[in-house]
Amino acid sequence: MRGGVTATDRRAVSGPVGGERGDWHAQPAEAVLRALGSGPGGLSAEEAAARLERVGPNALPRARPVRWYRILADQFTGLVVLLLAGAAGVSFLLGDPVEAAAIGAVLAVNAAIGFVVEWRARRAMEALLQYQVTRARVVRDGRVEAVDASFLVPGDLVELDAGDAVPADVRIVDAAELRTVEAALTGEPTPSDKSPDAVDPGAPLAERSGMAWMGTTVAAGRGRAVVVATGTATELGRIGDLIATVEAAATPLEERLEALGRRLVALTLGVAGLVVLAGVLRGTPWSRMVETGLALAIAAVPEGLPAVATIALAVGLGRMARRNVLVRRLAAVEALGSVTVVCTDKTGTLTAGEMTVVRLRTGGATFAVSGAGYVEPGEVRRDGAPRAGPDRVADRLFTAAALTHRATLDPDTGAVSGDPTDAALLVLARKGGAEEAESDWPRRGELPFSSARLLGGSVHQGPDGRLHLFVKGAPGAVLDRCASVAGEEKHTPMDPAVRASLDETNTAWASEGLRVIALAQGESDGPDPGEPADLTFLGLVGISDPPAAGVAETVARFGEAGIRTVMITGDQRATAEAVARALGIGGAPIVSIDGAAVAALSDQELRERVPAVDVYSRVSPEDKLRVVSALQVRGEIVAMLGDGVNDAAALKKADVGVAMGGRGTDVARQTAAVVLQDDRFPTIAAGVEQGRVIFDNIRKFVFYLFSCNVAEVLVLLGAGVAGLAPPLLPLQILWLNLVTDTFPALALALEPGEADVMRRPPRAPDSPILSRSFVGALAFHATTITLATLGAYVWALTSGRVEAAGTVSFMTLALAQLFHLGNARSHDAVVSPVRALANRWAVAAVVLVLALQTATVTWMPLTALLDLVALDATAWAVVAGASLMPAVVGQGVDLIQGRRTRTGP
Repeated sequence: MRGGVTATDRRAVSGPVGGERGDWHAQPAEAVLRALGSGPGGLSAEEAAARLERVGPNALPRARPVRWYRILADQFTGLVVLLLAGAAGVSFLLGDPVEAAAIGAVLAVNAAIGFVVEWRARRAMEALLQYQVTRARVVRDGRVEAVDASFLVPGDLVELDAGDAVPADVRIVDAAELRTVEAALTGEPTPSDKSPDAVDPGAPLAERSGMAWMGTTVAAGRGRAVVVATGTATELGRIGDLIATVEAAATPLEERLEALGRRLVALTLGVAGLVVLAGVLRGTPWSRMVETGLALAIAAVPEGLPAVATIALAVGLGRMARRNVLVRRLAAVEALGSVTVVCTDKTGTLTAGEMTVVRLRTGGATFAVSGAGYVEPGEVRRDGAPRAGPDRVADRLFTAAALTHRATLDPDTGAVSGDPTDAALLVLARKGGAEEAESDWPRRGELPFSSARLLGGSVHQGPDGRLHLFVKGAPGAVLDRCASVAGEEKHTPMDPAVRASLDETNTAWASEGLRVIALAQGESDGPDPGEPADLTFLGLVGISDPPAAGVAETVARFGEAGIRTVMITGDQRATAEAVARALGIGGAPIVSIDGAAVAALSDQELRERVPAVDVYSRVSPEDKLRVVSALQVRGEIVAMLGDGVNDAAALKKADVGVAMGGRGTDVARQTAAVVLQDDRFPTIAAGVEQGRVIFDNIRKFVFYLFSCNVAEVLVLLGAGVAGLAPPLLPLQILWLNLVTDTFPALALALEPGEADVMRRPPRAPDSPILSRSFVGALAFHATTITLATLGAYVWALTSGRVEAAGTVSFMTLALAQLFHLGNARSHDAVVSPVRALANRWAVAAVVLVLALQTATVTWMPLTALLDLVALDATAWAVVAGASLMPAVVGQGVDLIQGRRTRTGP
């Protein structure tokens, strides 16, 4: 079958070998080559070019960057912004261009702040996702040449070697100890052994040993394979299609602010409409009532809210960036603080991703090995005590570990080249003092690993001049070939009792989550040994992927904060359960199910199960997506942590998708809302804490802004009901909202977190910002500010200061709002010097606003613009006393409530 495959008819390629794409693993390698019109010499250059023309490049589509003008346009879509734009239009039509320009300036400032922050975040992410071109070694016209991997086509024959990235989905044709790391695709942490052998048609992806997948890497060995799928036809492409079906949900903050905006617009239009209608019914001219309604609309709208909310999130973004967290969407900063469930991958996230030998078992002794990872020092202890003097059996075991590994390791950085399991054996040899064993036992040949016999090894010339075969492999396969067990003085037979004891150890260690391999030694007739037999058993090696530093503490911290940690992994069930127990995930006993069980459940049954399940093992990308969706349907706010392509759909579906920036794939990083640049699970706790602080601060400045704006509305309404002239003009209200309100609100966005921020349960996912208690406190403080302002206004009118009455009310309201900052900073009183000065930005905001407010009556251009007059000493005394009254009352109430909380009612 020459001529390749078209992008729209992929079945044409797979037809001769049994039907649909995905059957390649079940066909003999020779049949696959024939079906794809290929052979030992690969494709011809002409045929490859023709197929490339029909199939297209071997590349996955990358998300287009959002254009700058789209980001800018998005800044003008909020309801509050639209309401202000309408107010600017009305001002212009009424012949007041100064007021219209002032409102327009507010809109421009808000848009500029939001644009700059989001643009910088997107640019940082694009820099992280720079595409690196992959090269591939391909056989064309019988010659091996290096080409851009995007030029590969089905039928191409490629060569694979340790360290290579697999450039496409390929069927293995020839292999020598070939292993690939497939964690990014399957979640399987340990390298997968590869061979040309066909496997069962129904084998899951992780067990298709005859296949290697685009996006994985070669850990060890070498091989040759034929390309069976490229670009979007690969398993990566299939997951990309799955991602495309998922719609990203709005974050909790986006939903709350949208609801807040709708209420605000309804309240503003309703109040303004009633006032205008009442005035017209009393016979007041339309133009005057429209101007009054406009003043009320401006008073009700907190012009600084969009800018302050954006800056508050940007501040959180900056703080998190300093903790190695890159946030792609501003609202995700706060969304982390709403999380009720953290779903996480295991390998490299909860665990260190560094295989470590932790136990040994010889025929007659057990050993514990300390020191986690590749660079931490450690020692080998026999039966719980330090080894005393030479131990011939253990030393032979360390020599076997030194001779059978194929890894290299930088002892300073811990960087590994080769199979992580081999790296663990290398480190074991060093801890046992046998790292230089190969100088005494030079390599003379090898026994390639075979998935059929589940073992491999190497031939070495010993100090005695004879050839010895050292073998490593699956315990059962190695023990089946052992006739004796190594001893201190002589070998003993491998009798049934010894074999049963070793099998029991193997089963027990595996149930604890350890990967177990066996090491053995035998004689060899030459450098190319045949099937090994009559070996001498040296020992079992238990290898762990240890928990990463700080993970157990973070899981416990999440528990204190009322957040569940759920493991979703492609690893085996026993291993996943063992890691969960070690980290404190779940209850006792741990409740776990595997991917097969998840697939067998209906959506409704899965929704009923998810509250109790702690661990999901052997799951597919579709399973992860279903689990996240089921949790969300139950009202949970889900954060999903992952690094592989198999995590991408779940990352996009989750309320907060969190990807690893170092080892994570491009697909995962592009899909996630948050990227951890240090790949550390504890960093997510810092994100959750910062998210909670951000939401607390948002509530604080929303409370401050709304209580100030409600006070402005009540001042206007109160004066109108009393038949008095309006005490405030629209431009004066705009000044208050832009200056007096905004700078203190910004200081609230920088307020330090409360001490109990991670010791309280998450907020209810549907809890509004404007709760009943929130509205009650807001109304109380707005009323005290209103009474103080109207009192000062009436005093000015009745004391013969009619021309200065507007200035008195303006200054009283401005300073009362400023001093109200202390009420907004905390539920507790902030009268103590330490508490009052805890937020230096709040102190700076008070000083700045006092200076600006003084300028309104001392700098003539500004005084004239705002239609103000100078005040005498008596008026200033009244302004000072009246403006301090709401703060004094508010702090007194906080002191009384705080004392009641501490001592009881």
